[in-house]
Amino acid sequence: MTISCRNSFIGGLLFALIIGAWLLRLWQPQHQIQLHSEHFLHALEDKDWKRVGEFVAPDYQDQWHNDRDRLLERAREVFRYLRNVRCSVAEPLAFGQHWQARITIRGDANELMSEVEARVNSISTPFDLEWRQMSGKPWDWQLVRVSNSGLTIPELGE
Repeated sequence: MTISCRNSFIGGLLFALIIGAWLLRLWQPQHQIQLHSEHFLHALEDKDWKRVGEFVAPDYQDQWHNDRDRLLERAREVFRYLRNVRCSVAEPLAFGQHWQARITIRGDANELMSEVEARVNSISTPFDLEWRQMSGKPWDWQLVRVSNSGLTIPELGE
């Protein structure tokens, strides 16, 4: 079989169409929200605060009165005492600009991990992570809000 210019063109065109279809699927908003949520949780597990900060929007606000800086500060403080943290996700659902899932946390046993596990793992309502596309780039999403009606976090001094 000889390779002709026509066969090469058709092969290249087919390859370009396959890559294009793959990129369209990859860059769908729901798929990006799913990937960003998973990568955000992995960055928390790894205590990669630079990466965590890259996921959080400058205007982040949540139901526990955290802004971006306070969220990062609190996360660093709590995770400093937690070892081998692993987040498990059940029934993830991405829709619109939201990702919802029930999240459970496990890690090496200590007093703080026991408290975190008791609070988080007993919640039956899913966490809701709200994302916003920050530019025209299909991969440029940042976290703008986290909520869960079943989780209460007391203010310091309460």
